[in-house]
Amino acid sequence: MTTPDAFRGPSWRRRAVLAALGAAAGAPALAQFRVEISGVGATQIPIAIARFRDEKLGGQPISEIVRADLERSGLFRAIEGPGVLDEGSLPVMSEWKGKNVDALAVGSVSRLADGRFDVRHKLWDVVKGEDLGGQAVAVPSADLRLAAHRVADAIYEKLTGEKGIFSTRIAYVTRSAGRYTLRVTDADGEGGQIALASPEPIISPAWSPNGRELAYVSFETQKAVVWVQDISSGARRKVADFRGSNSAPAWSPDGSQLAVTLSREGGSQLHLMSRSGGDVRRLTSSSAIDTEPVFAPNGQIYFVSDRGGSPQIYRMGSNGGGVERVSFNGNYNISPAISPDGRAMAYITRQGGAFKLMLMDLASGDVRALTDTSDDESPSFAPNGRLLIYATRSGGRDVLMTTTLDGRIKTRLLSSGIDVREPVWGPFGR
Repeated sequence: MTTPDAFRGPSWRRRAVLAALGAAAGAPALAQFRVEISGVGATQIPIAIARFRDEKLGGQPISEIVRADLERSGLFRAIEGPGVLDEGSLPVMSEWKGKNVDALAVGSVSRLADGRFDVRHKLWDVVKGEDLGGQAVAVPSADLRLAAHRVADAIYEKLTGEKGIFSTRIAYVTRSAGRYTLRVTDADGEGGQIALASPEPIISPAWSPNGRELAYVSFETQKAVVWVQDISSGARRKVADFRGSNSAPAWSPDGSQLAVTLSREGGSQLHLMSRSGGDVRRLTSSSAIDTEPVFAPNGQIYFVSDRGGSPQIYRMGSNGGGVERVSFNGNYNISPAISPDGRAMAYITRQGGAFKLMLMDLASGDVRALTDTSDDESPSFAPNGRLLIYATRSGGRDVLMTTTLDGRIKTRLLSSGIDVREPVWGPFGR
């Protein structure tokens, strides 16, 4: 999602557009993350994660990845189990009850004859002394992290009844030595691939509903152009390269259309086009700046406009009719993101000189602040609606954070010497 300079002020996007570009021609730096979790949830399930037998055969600490995933959700308090337990072990439940553990996860990793790795796990209900089952999956070494995330997903779903999001992906943009890189990684910021590297800014990545494509804005031709790229093959196509600026792509719920902001008629207005870039139709006709469209699950479009004198969030039907204002707290509200169930809206508000992440209940209009930072941007919901990822500044760097919807548990993805921005959370399925 793109925010015009007139709305956002001197953010990383603005600095990226105005900066002297192309200064460095070296290879893009690799993003290396570690996770720092802070806060205490209101209710957390105490779970012990024993070290998986032979888990380091493939070079990945499976149990540590599972533990970090579950803690990041805010719903679990993970306890490292002493020693090694595999899926064939019979734990002594009284010992675990004495440690105030409600659930226990155990497992193993073994190398198969074809070079793949067999990752197994089993989950125990310590309180009831019940075997809750498990799974086995064979993966190449490159997918061991993914296998660990899927173990965490299985545990999460078994104990909460909801789908886990640890094996989903995020996209974000890094900047280092004057180069910009669009990356696709695991939900914890690790692993993944480089989708695009450029000396010119890359902004506003947006996942297609099926998770196979990314739309984004690239300045590689010295102007803002909207592209769509296939994640697997890397093939990409221009979908909006009209006179003026082309920005802020957003996918319709069924993936057949894109809403974009175009200035080809003079001012920044919302348009709808097919996923291939054809059948362009104007949705708004105002003298204001209309931008940052995002679809709700029911097909309504939320967007930002200064038609009332200051930037506020509005919504309308997918045909452009029935425009109504949504945000009323404060005189500067931008960057809407709608939860997967359509019940909540995350957005950025300006309070004095600070930009804060807020969450609104769309039925009641109740609003609460989620952060204590002052330069928040680009909120995006996890596909199960339980977490938000956003960008902010901390320790003098641009960083990514996740937060639970009550703001109690936050995770900082600490990168190695690069600025990270523009996060967007991908859908289920991979």
